[in-house]
Amino acid sequence: MDMASRIPFDEMQPQDDAVREIYRVYAAWLKSFPLQQLERKRQEAEVLFRRVGITFNVYGETSGNERLIPFDVIPRLLGSAEWQMLSSGAIQRVKALNLFLDDIYHKQEIIKAGIVPAGILANAQYRPEMYGVDVPGGVYAHIAGVDLVRTGESQFYVLEDNLRTPSGVSYMLENRKMMMRLFPELFRRYSVAPMEHYPQVLMNNLRVVAPHGVQDPVVVLLTPGAYNSAYFEHAFLAQQMGVELVEGQDLFVRNNAVYMRTTEGPKRVDVIYRRLDDDYLDPLVFKPDSMLGVPGLLSVYRNGGVTLANAVGTGVADDKATYIHVPDMIRFYLGEEPILSNVPTYELSKPDDLKYVLEHLAELVVKEVQGSGGYGMLVGPAATKKEIEEFRLRILSAPDNYIAQPTLALSTCPTLVEQGIAPRHVDLRPFVLSGKTVTLVPGALCRVALKEGSLVVNSSQGGGTKDTWVLENA
Repeated sequence: MDMASRIPFDEMQPQDDAVREIYRVYAAWLKSFPLQQLERKRQEAEVLFRRVGITFNVYGETSGNERLIPFDVIPRLLGSAEWQMLSSGAIQRVKALNLFLDDIYHKQEIIKAGIVPAGILANAQYRPEMYGVDVPGGVYAHIAGVDLVRTGESQFYVLEDNLRTPSGVSYMLENRKMMMRLFPELFRRYSVAPMEHYPQVLMNNLRVVAPHGVQDPVVVLLTPGAYNSAYFEHAFLAQQMGVELVEGQDLFVRNNAVYMRTTEGPKRVDVIYRRLDDDYLDPLVFKPDSMLGVPGLLSVYRNGGVTLANAVGTGVADDKATYIHVPDMIRFYLGEEPILSNVPTYELSKPDDLKYVLEHLAELVVKEVQGSGGYGMLVGPAATKKEIEEFRLRILSAPDNYIAQPTLALSTCPTLVEQGIAPRHVDLRPFVLSGKTVTLVPGALCRVALKEGSLVVNSSQGGGTKDTWVLENA
């Protein structure tokens, strides 16, 4: 397959102008629904989202203004067979990644087998402090977001794995609530699989990984605070799970335990769903100037007095340099062939790959191995000659910091834009939950690149979101 094909697959209406079966009922409804009324629904959604407070901050902006992530009122539809394949592939991948994390913090058999290079232990996200530490149930990534892209009728690829503090699930849930409010008649017409139970599934998974012997665990959600870009999500999930939303200053360590300050006195905490990066968790171990974490937390964690979700040190598994090896991890740990394929990837630490990439920068996407949010990357076909030459110098100064991939022809979905309804590129982030079992609810965060021709879907780069419908009878 030509992955760089310039004619993207449209998920509702491919090039032959025939509407795909899964969209047939919806396409007929959309054709009959006045465009002005659709725009009014979009405006209504914007007012309601702003009232609820679904906004985010963009790092680096000094204005202090919070943005509303644009919401598209046209859903993305997936059939039950498609979803079964995607969910099975995502579960398989997260199982292997959890086994990989347990391995590199213990016996390191995958390194001894020569499948993953020993250089992975020099990765900034590898935490030597976790070596030999047994985490409850062997679960490191309790919540994982697997980013998927589509290039054809049945062609899906994993773009990257998010195992540190994956965000976006609040938008997945709020988008569904909004669509049910705006278009109740469509939910009567379609059998859309429910996903509103995500917070309860998450809560159950967090409870089962409590420290050994704890019968009725106290769970809290640790946030960096109101200035964090995902603070709305932190507050939303805490409220939905019925747990306390805490900051570092609300917690303290005593006698190999973590306590929460309450109006009724200290209360022991058993599980911390942390939305705080490793570096800021414990100033006694990581960044000494961090005011966001809890002094002594890592000591309690290493001794089994509290569970952290996700575990400290998971970042090494969602690094883009590690991503390259995930298919081999699946074969090594599970004895299975990967259900979902990686995007073919060039490792710029290899001389031949580096040579090829430098000769074809205008055709490729180049990413920092530890970058995220659409930052630190070059989209060759959309870049100017000056941008390409500047990026070339960055690569040459530190080739090991980059990978490169073909420019995928991401699939498109119909999207409401200023000019009317037009195709826009999309990706998909299902959220995989690990506890006693590995599961995911039938739904995902669908991100959409609202600028014509753009392939960058990140909200920080101007992208929006859609509701994702998994149709139970399609």
